[in-house]
Amino acid sequence: MLKAIIDLPDDKKIAGVHCIPITKNGAIVMAWDKEEQLLTTISGRIEESESIVEALEREAMEEVGMTLHSKRIPFASWYWDATDTYTVWFLVKAEKFLPYTFDFEKSGYVITNFETAKQIILKVESENVVRLQILDIAKERAIQLKWLI
Repeated sequence: MLKAIIDLPDDKKIAGVHCIPITKNGAIVMAWDKEEQLLTTISGRIEESESIVEALEREAMEEVGMTLHSKRIPFASWYWDATDTYTVWFLVKAEKFLPYTFDFEKSGYVITNFETAKQIILKVESENVVRLQILDIAKERAIQLKWLI
């Protein structure tokens, strides 16, 4: 179940991380998954030897060729009964886009605002209310942080 958070959950292992990078001008960055044909947050599992920070940095580079600012704000979590683990979503500041070949599961990125991202998701996968909720929670937190213009 999706839950808005301020602090990282500490009662179970965090096995997956997602992020929504925000640019200097207040736009958000999402990735296009070429296999699933979906607009998605930048995400992946935390490898055994990795920290949350390392996993976020690796996924941002692997999926969209982006480096992230050091400030990372958790805003939502999902508890998975089957694995007894959490997935956590973070707001992050986009630092820099680097030349990238998109050899993994993502074929590119979309820089947009929250409302347009929601409209695209509604058009492509109208039944995915969780992804819309994630964007709503992220936008609310970004406003609180004064990260949006």
